[in-house]
Amino acid sequence: MASTAVLPVSTKARRTNKKVHLRSPAFDVTSFLDSAGLRRTIGKFQGKETIFAQGDPANHVIYIQEGGVKLTVVNESGKEAVVAVLGPTDFFGEGCLAGQSLCIATATAVAPTTVLLIEKKEMTRVLHEEHEFSDRFIAYMLVRNARVEEDLIDQLFNSSEKRLARTLLLLAHFGAQGQPQKVIPKISQETLAEMIGTTRSRVNFFMNKFRKLGFIQYDGEIRINNSLLSVVLHD
Repeated sequence: MASTAVLPVSTKARRTNKKVHLRSPAFDVTSFLDSAGLRRTIGKFQGKETIFAQGDPANHVIYIQEGGVKLTVVNESGKEAVVAVLGPTDFFGEGCLAGQSLCIATATAVAPTTVLLIEKKEMTRVLHEEHEFSDRFIAYMLVRNARVEEDLIDQLFNSSEKRLARTLLLLAHFGAQGQPQKVIPKISQETLAEMIGTTRSRVNFFMNKFRKLGFIQYDGEIRINNSLLSVVLHD
């Protein structure tokens, strides 16, 4: 870990009295994590640096502020698979809240990355006391579970070309609230190949095809155009 700094517990966000007919702004999870009474540690990692390893004690829920994180698992024979690549506003490590004592995956930064590490006891306390945050966190986990189901269907029934297009769109947060981020965290073709279950040469072929068709700009970093969605929708 490049550097860490423990932030003190602050007072709860002040409540303001508003007329009942005024609509309150949408709850902002990022702002809450930045300012509310939540004890957490800031961690800064360089690309390819390990945040936690498979088999480490599962003691923290982690929130990504900047950068990106790759989750990988290794089986008994040493074969590695990429489970997910996550970006800003994503949580991971939440398995500790469900009783996991050990990390079931390895988390590695794929670019310079800043995260908030929240101890299990502190996260449990906040979920009980801050109902708006609890609602948002539960909603996030439900969406995450639906994503896992969709990933399985994608692997079972779609071509590698569609799987690659869908993965790139998900990395760009296409369809999420707000505008897609267009530029996705730097990620290698090898990692993309592991994520969609194909070879690097196939990924290279489709990336060049997408670039020629104007679906992406690919020069070190990857810029995603909305037109890439046509690959996923095409039968």
